[in-house]
Amino acid sequence: MNLHEYQSKRVFAHYGIPIPEGEVATTPAEAQAVAEQLGGPVVVKSQVLVGGRGKAGGIKLAGTPEEANARAEEILGMDIKGLTVQQVLIDPAADIQSEIYLGAVLDRAKRRVVLMASSEGGVEIEQVAAETPEKIITVAVHPYLGLRDYQARYLAEGINLPKEYTRQFIKIAKGLYQAYMESDASLAEINPLVITGSGELLAVDGKIGLDDSALFRHPDLEAMRDTAAEDESEIEARENDLTYIHLDGEIGCMVNGAGLAMATMDIVKFYGGEPANFLDIGGGAKADRVAAALRIILSDERVKAVLINIFGGITRCDEVARGVLEAIDTLDVKVPFVIRLVGTNEEEGRRIIAEANLPTATSLAEAAQKAVAAAKGETL
Repeated sequence: MNLHEYQSKRVFAHYGIPIPEGEVATTPAEAQAVAEQLGGPVVVKSQVLVGGRGKAGGIKLAGTPEEANARAEEILGMDIKGLTVQQVLIDPAADIQSEIYLGAVLDRAKRRVVLMASSEGGVEIEQVAAETPEKIITVAVHPYLGLRDYQARYLAEGINLPKEYTRQFIKIAKGLYQAYMESDASLAEINPLVITGSGELLAVDGKIGLDDSALFRHPDLEAMRDTAAEDESEIEARENDLTYIHLDGEIGCMVNGAGLAMATMDIVKFYGGEPANFLDIGGGAKADRVAAALRIILSDERVKAVLINIFGGITRCDEVARGVLEAIDTLDVKVPFVIRLVGTNEEEGRRIIAEANLPTATSLAEAAQKAVAAAKGETL
């Protein structure tokens, strides 16, 4: 789950990171009112969960409240990479002297949270890494000790930050690390962190990506979710306690267990197919959850065949079979199914499936081969 810029910056402010005193507006009139309250030039920034807003025309300067009204009218309703702008952030225009990148992310190879800094602020860090990697300075943070002052100082010196800003920078770096850890984030970045004409460091843009699996610990952050940027199928999956990720293939996969789901996707590709999704119904899934999972899979018009691979431990194969038939009875099913049921109550599950004249398989390899063939229109 990603937070909007204004949401991310408010989280940063909670940890002592200085941010502009802007407000969100949903209409041009509201944008004008905010600009009047702030006084002076402002920047009108589209709030959508994609990059490249500036290049798409979603960020504009306004010298007066009336101009803020006009710029907001231009931006609101704009389509940016498939997302419609429904709100804008009105921030005071900053007197930017220079720009810095500062971010926190998990480095899986080091098994540590890493703080990264670069003098190339305002540029996507991926571009900096590809073109001038020597300009990215990193430190790995010990999970028990946290970010130490000397590490933040090392970052400041590595990007040639003028020494008069070192104390401010250390405070901001430690605040960013704390925000990352306490929010259970997967990414927290300030880009850019600017030096203003008045000699202050200011986070004029920011981004936080949250670990979905930890959101149960953060109802306040969960409440910030913007479903407009999410796939409708993924929203329905979350409401039914299913783990679902939409992919670009033609074979819908319904599996119980994340590891088995990954193996199923791998073997589908091995036999020449492409999975249309990752879908884990979890342990102990009942017929209603199975039916919900199939509704989600079949809502994808690109799906040409469905592969169901169930290893019944906690999950009962007969419950899965009933859920499959329930879904078929309530949906306009136009694609073939291939079903593999192994484990608890597998005989009963297979009997239910056999009576419905649906194709079955005893091994995963056989199931994958049949699903790939079915997707190609071959008779099973």
